[in-house]
Amino acid sequence: MAWQVINREIAAAPADGKPLLTEEVKAKIARFFPKYETRRAVLIPALHVVQETFGNVSYQAMKEIGEFLAVPPSEVLDTMSFYSHFWTGDRGRKVIVVCRSLSCQVMGHEALLEALRRHLAISEHETTPDGQWSLMTEECLGACEHGPCMLINERLHAKVRPDDVARILADPNCDKE
Repeated sequence: MAWQVINREIAAAPADGKPLLTEEVKAKIARFFPKYETRRAVLIPALHVVQETFGNVSYQAMKEIGEFLAVPPSEVLDTMSFYSHFWTGDRGRKVIVVCRSLSCQVMGHEALLEALRRHLAISEHETTPDGQWSLMTEECLGACEHGPCMLINERLHAKVRPDDVARILADPNCDKE
């Protein structure tokens, strides 16, 4: 078997289409330039700007961010895949983040996560077909004394049992403080 050579200077996936980064989006990214020594250091703020603008960071957007910051597209993709809060596809209107810290694991986070998967019929980092819900896990939500816990947009739900899932998700304000 021969080794496959990967050119890390080209995009990891085909472009999605026409240019996405408008002059307005580029201007928002450029506002970070004075705060950092290099353009490469602006990568994470640029990803945030693009995600806030479009709801996700497509492969086309990654390519354009790389061109704008003079960073290889592979490094943009590497950064995207390292941080779980960046999405390459559409996010739901309500994003459920389940804590997977040691405290929450001991208190039953896996049963909670499984109940959410069954109820929503999606897996981690997926979105329901109606665009209402997305599901993900995070290393720690900073509420260790309340495990297992989950965050729905802005609202923390503490000591959540699998039996609580249907009731919580049925509440139209489950994502608001």
